[in-house]
Amino acid sequence: MRSDAITQKAIIRVKVKIAMEKSGVERLLSSYNKMVKAKKDEPEEGKTEGESHAKDEAPMKQMASANDSKWQKDAADQNFDYMFKLLIIGNSSVGKTSFLFRYADDSFTSAFVSTVGIDFKVKTVFRQDKRVKLQIWDTAGQERYRTITTAYYRGAMGFLLMYDITNEESFNAVQDWIYQIKLHTCSHVPVILVGSKCDSPDREVSYGDGQSLAYRLGLEFFETSAKENINVKAVFERLVDIICDKMSESLDADPTMVNNTSKSTRLTENPNMNSSNCSC
Repeated sequence: MRSDAITQKAIIRVKVKIAMEKSGVERLLSSYNKMVKAKKDEPEEGKTEGESHAKDEAPMKQMASANDSKWQKDAADQNFDYMFKLLIIGNSSVGKTSFLFRYADDSFTSAFVSTVGIDFKVKTVFRQDKRVKLQIWDTAGQERYRTITTAYYRGAMGFLLMYDITNEESFNAVQDWIYQIKLHTCSHVPVILVGSKCDSPDREVSYGDGQSLAYRLGLEFFETSAKENINVKAVFERLVDIICDKMSESLDADPTMVNNTSKSTRLTENPNMNSSNCSC
């Protein structure tokens, strides 16, 4: 019953976010803040509300509150050349949320709070002489949220597929996540394979195994640590560069598109980037 209730809440939040996306950034921010508050109020399974808050409230405030004003300012900023929608996917507990917080807010906490449905952050960067706004979605890894999270694959311009080097099961699930990407997006969407927690001594997946799998799948590969801030920025910069390169290739192939390019252009709005039978 509790799982059904949590899933129902997540579905409602997704519907709210979709509506807010259509209504503008300011209303979307309001929805996000309400969602964060609601998630804080939900006790962990098997714990009373007081026990859950005692463990998680302080570190979550440390991660979120200190950076709220900066994040909201970035989200509301309309001065950009392109907006790229990126997704971080992978099994539960591989460190997706910590990875996103490290990149967006340069913060880290060891407290584990499972993502309910899907969250996001916004960060503006400069790459290849362009001001690029990144809308980065942090997806829940649990199977019960799969229907919700895969709905967000549509329109994604890039994926970070993450596994935990201390958890071989998460590594073995990589090919299933690749299947999900192929099922719900177009084949051209860039994907980078990311091995998280490379600072940990409890390694179960070697660097060579990760590199070999990435080579077989045709992906670029990084090992990272959100805790020690290893390769976090480099991963995002590389993914953005790949997307920008694909954008440039399309513009070179059809120079007339330059006149039609606006500051809100997304990669998926480029007709040359999509195949004729693609649904994304």
